[in-house]
Amino acid sequence: MIIRILLIIFLIPLTVHGQSKINKQYSYLALGDSYTIGESVEENDRWPVQLANNLSKIKKPKIIAKTGWTTYELIDTLNKIDLKKYDYVSLLIGVNNQYRGNSIKSFKSDFKLLLKKSIDYAYGNKEKVFVVSIPDWGVTPFAKNKNKNLIKREINSFNKVIKRECKKNNVAYFNITKISRNAQNDLTLLAGDGLHPSKIMYKQWVEIIKPYFNNY
Repeated sequence: MIIRILLIIFLIPLTVHGQSKINKQYSYLALGDSYTIGESVEENDRWPVQLANNLSKIKKPKIIAKTGWTTYELIDTLNKIDLKKYDYVSLLIGVNNQYRGNSIKSFKSDFKLLLKKSIDYAYGNKEKVFVVSIPDWGVTPFAKNKNKNLIKREINSFNKVIKRECKKNNVAYFNITKISRNAQNDLTLLAGDGLHPSKIMYKQWVEIIKPYFNNY
C-alpha cells in the first residue's frame, strides 16, 4: 500500500491537465515577413516548419507573416487580431524597413514594441522567445544593380539594434546573416526567384536554432 501511494505521488508531477509532460507538444508562433512565410519555397520548406518537423515536441507553427511587411505592417496586423498565448514565439523582421529606406530610429521603436508583444504572446516568459537576424539580400542576383556595400552596412546597423534590444531583454538572438552571405558564392542557397533563401539555406538556419530548445 505504501509503495502504491509513493508511485502515485511520483507520477502526478509528470502529468499536466491529463497529458504527460514527456509527450507534450508545445505551441509555436512565428512572426515576420517573406523570410518567415517562406517566399518561393514550399510550405514544408519554410524554416519555422522545418524547425517544428525537426523537433517532436513542437507543434506545427502558427505563422503570421507576409512578403513585403515592415515592422509597421506587422504591428498593424497584430493590433487587429486577438491572438492566444503560445509556448514559443519567434520574430524575424526588418529587411523591408531597410529596403524602403526607413530610419533606424523608427525601426528601433517598432522593434521594441514587437519584442514586447512577442514576450506577451509567450505568457510573458522571455526565455521562450527567440529572434532571428535579418539576412543580407545584397549578395543575391536580385541586387546585382544595387549598392551591395551600402546594403551590407545598413543590414548590419539594423541587426545591431536587434541584437542590442535582445540583450537588454535577455531574449535569445540567432545570427543567420553570416549564412545568408554565403549565397554570394553558392546559388543553391537561393530560391528560384534569385532573392529569397532556398530550403537548403533554411535548413542551415534551423541547425543553429535547434540547440536552443534543448534548454527547455
